[in-house]
Amino acid sequence: MNRCPWCEGFDLYREYHDTEWGVPLRDDRALFELLILEGAQAGLSWSTVLKKRESYRLAFDQFDPNKIAAYGDSKVQALLANPGIIRNKLKVAATITNARAFLEMTRNGQSFSDFLWQFVNNEPIRNRRRSLSEVPAKTPQSDAMSKALLKAGFKFVGSTICYAFMQASGMVNDHLVSCHRYRPCSEYK
Repeated sequence: MNRCPWCEGFDLYREYHDTEWGVPLRDDRALFELLILEGAQAGLSWSTVLKKRESYRLAFDQFDPNKIAAYGDSKVQALLANPGIIRNKLKVAATITNARAFLEMTRNGQSFSDFLWQFVNNEPIRNRRRSLSEVPAKTPQSDAMSKALLKAGFKFVGSTICYAFMQASGMVNDHLVSCHRYRPCSEYK
């Protein structure tokens, strides 16, 4: 079975590639979780975050923005002492800031999903990459998403993070054409 070469190495990575990566995600809370995890990845590998994902879900109340937005100093200190997550003060603070920005967006009647999917005209972009060297780190769409998220008050949402997020959430199909997931992911709407 042919897979994108980046996912080889351990079973959890392959399972993620085969079942989640590139599948269009339109649920507000799930998109919020993914954006937070992509931001946590900054400067690290996705495998590091993926291995800690269940610990993140426990530590951050299943990524409930209402709960996260209310975190105070004692919760922040507990998070920074939690070995199950990446204990970076700026990333923990950004998660709280992002929960507040998410809630502000929804209070104003904006669906988080609709906000994010607008950058691909509400339809997955189907690329036809033949090798990993063809995959960019960012695109004009991820630049626009990053700029809009920053304007809305989000943190750790640079263009490279946004492009990785777009790939993972199925806004962009960057499975290589030789990968067994390319065709199924190309059929999603």
